[in-house]
Amino acid sequence: MSSRVSRVQQAEDTGQAVNIATVGQSGRLQYEALIFAASLFANSPATPRLFVAEPAQGPLWPGNVAMQGAVRELLEDMGARIVSFEANHFGQAYPYGNKIEALFALPEGEPFVFFDTDTIVLESLTRVPFDFDRPGASLRVEGTWPQIELYGPGYGAIWKSLYDRFGLDYDSSLDLTQPDEYWRRYLYFNAGYFFYRCPHEFGRRFLDYALAIRDDPPRELACQVMDPWLDQVALPLVIHSFGGGRDVLPDGLLDGDVTCHYRVLPLLYARESDRVVEVLEDVTAPQKIKKVLKTYDPMKRMIYQGRGQKVRALFDRNNLPRREQAIRNRIKREGFWMR
Repeated sequence: MSSRVSRVQQAEDTGQAVNIATVGQSGRLQYEALIFAASLFANSPATPRLFVAEPAQGPLWPGNVAMQGAVRELLEDMGARIVSFEANHFGQAYPYGNKIEALFALPEGEPFVFFDTDTIVLESLTRVPFDFDRPGASLRVEGTWPQIELYGPGYGAIWKSLYDRFGLDYDSSLDLTQPDEYWRRYLYFNAGYFFYRCPHEFGRRFLDYALAIRDDPPRELACQVMDPWLDQVALPLVIHSFGGGRDVLPDGLLDGDVTCHYRVLPLLYARESDRVVEVLEDVTAPQKIKKVLKTYDPMKRMIYQGRGQKVRALFDRNNLPRREQAIRNRIKREGFWMR
């Protein structure tokens, strides 16, 4: 049996072939991490280990970014392992870089799935047929990058310059069912989740590509804004370099029946399914969790004081605006936007 098949079979047979990771730190992320952990352990109890990676205080994170005591205690009581990592390249100037540097705090050589904290687990992750030799990431994404200038290079020239920069096969990354110069033709992911067989191997390449794009980009990127998109620009290149792609998981599991990347609570209540709202309100109902989450005003108002249900009443889930920005704008006009 090949190593690839054996790893997939292990996931199916034991439900213990994967470490789950997320990033937690003071402020909103620690409370989101608590909801993520509560939903994970409630709905995917066979999951072996949850690592909550926390940036250590240092030159690039000058303040104390440690999670507060009550959150830490609850996470550890649930079974999460809190691990620390050094921010050597990004830190406060680019906090999205946490998800890159946090990978080095995970056990080397063990398959992992990284999730953003603003994720809810709805069903057991053992339903997902991960092939950890072929990495993938979230396809729940809009065409946010690149932004095409009137007289600048198009999508193809911009993306090809990046593939050429790292010696990758550009043509095999294209979705030829999509028209030329339409953003979906080009490999692009949301970094809300991603997975591979080793966090250190993945992390080294992710870090190398991200730093090269940030510090010495191809000239085709001269007019492009990289903050906050840097991680999502580097991610498809990393995944393609390891033989992954769009087709590595069946549709409808992650970002579907098994997990939901809700982004912010007002968007969750506005557009997600009844099942997502049900899970959110169930896992946040226990008194020990409620007591902590109510100290964070957006969660107190959205979950416990009914503001989320007021947002929900503004939208028809069967006829939502096509663009997320339109949903955000409606919520803001009604005075319900919080994060």
